[in-house]
Amino acid sequence: MHPIDALAPFFADTAPRIMALSDRIWSLAELRYAEEASVKLHTDGLAEAGFRIERPLCGIPTAFMAEYGEGGPVVGLLGEYDALSGLNQQSGALQCMPSADSPGLNGHGCGHHLLGAAAHLAALAVQQHLRSHGLPGRVRFYGCPAEEGGSGKTFMARAGVFDDLDAALTWHPSSHTGVFDQTTLANIQASFVFKGRAAHAANAPHLGRSALDAVELMNVGVNYLREHMPPSARVHYAVTDSGGLSPNVVQARAEVLYLIRAAHNRDAAELYERVQNVARGAALMTGCEVEIRFDKACSNLLQNHALNDVLYAQMQHLGPLPVGEKEQAWAREHHATLSENDVAEASRSLGAVLRGKGAPALFDGVKPYDPTREELLYGSTDVADVSWVTPTAQAWVACYAFGTPFHSWQMVSQGQSSFAHIGMVQAAKILAASVIELLTGPPERLAAAREELESRRGGKPYVCPIPAEVPPPLRRG
Repeated sequence: MHPIDALAPFFADTAPRIMALSDRIWSLAELRYAEEASVKLHTDGLAEAGFRIERPLCGIPTAFMAEYGEGGPVVGLLGEYDALSGLNQQSGALQCMPSADSPGLNGHGCGHHLLGAAAHLAALAVQQHLRSHGLPGRVRFYGCPAEEGGSGKTFMARAGVFDDLDAALTWHPSSHTGVFDQTTLANIQASFVFKGRAAHAANAPHLGRSALDAVELMNVGVNYLREHMPPSARVHYAVTDSGGLSPNVVQARAEVLYLIRAAHNRDAAELYERVQNVARGAALMTGCEVEIRFDKACSNLLQNHALNDVLYAQMQHLGPLPVGEKEQAWAREHHATLSENDVAEASRSLGAVLRGKGAPALFDGVKPYDPTREELLYGSTDVADVSWVTPTAQAWVACYAFGTPFHSWQMVSQGQSSFAHIGMVQAAKILAASVIELLTGPPERLAAAREELESRRGGKPYVCPIPAEVPPPLRRG
């Protein structure tokens, strides 16, 4: 009997409790490195189940590791639980509106409340399998904070917490199910703090040196730089300090936060140096000083087809998402709030699957996996740094109406729906079955995955893109 079929009573009994855990974390909506309550929910549940808890991990209060088992291979499950700023939204609403259940400005617009909960449930399922069969092997749940704008896993990788893993698996909530077969962009995030001289803007402007002028000149310079960047590179910025609210005061201090992305670590580092030079030029032009504060970074993702094959086999065994007409009807209502462009973007990589059928309200199938194709996802993830340290694979699992864009109010609204819960449990089953296969199956699987990683690294060791002297930005929102 397939392990997941044998674990059916376990999932029937345990899944409702983990659904409630995910809903509670949805309501908390905590930002990067401030996920204390969410971490407590996870660690309390895993400790009660008999997992050994190590917290804090590598000096980060909201990072932890929970382990069960003895001997054998060690496979890690990566869990996340951080939310996004500015995405407060009423659960289930079909329009953008503030939440009555989760006051504040934050919201789970990337489904990390589901991500961590499914990994938690998968770890419990693997524990049940190992315990009931008296098998060796260790499963670890890594509580990973601050994926959104904080690169928690990159700091954890720098500290060596993944070094002894034989493999790592994770997933991401999406609007389709399939292997995460894309590569991602490396990135570097840094603040540029300009310091000038205050003065009366009318009476003695010549005595002032505007830090806000420096920020604006930097932004103009970087915008001119865009023509001369690689096509896959991306640069974004946010003015985090405009120098105050009084226009009659020459702004003595202003700050801008930049996020720089490119296809590989070396490309991101080169582009970062060019952006720094633009900032230095802006400071020179305005008579200001500039302080550059390296915030965080993450690497480009390394695919691992040996592990992807394992995930895909479990997806095929489990088959379609077990949703009924109730879920389909509710998804149709949410699907109707999306734009044609939202749906077209989701359909782009699923053309062969959807051809002649049109876009569904809820994608309940499995996207075919083609190991000969590797697309570039124009985003970044700190899972990438884990992928440089140990063989790593990820799954997409449908938890949202088809085409729901990431970081949107629609994603927050659907985060507690019945179909989000069904997708979360499906993800837990995929992960649990894959971990069990790696722990108890032929050792050649893990050996092949390790060999593939070494090949992709070209024999070179992992070098963390965050300098050793840069601490995690624990106190920033």
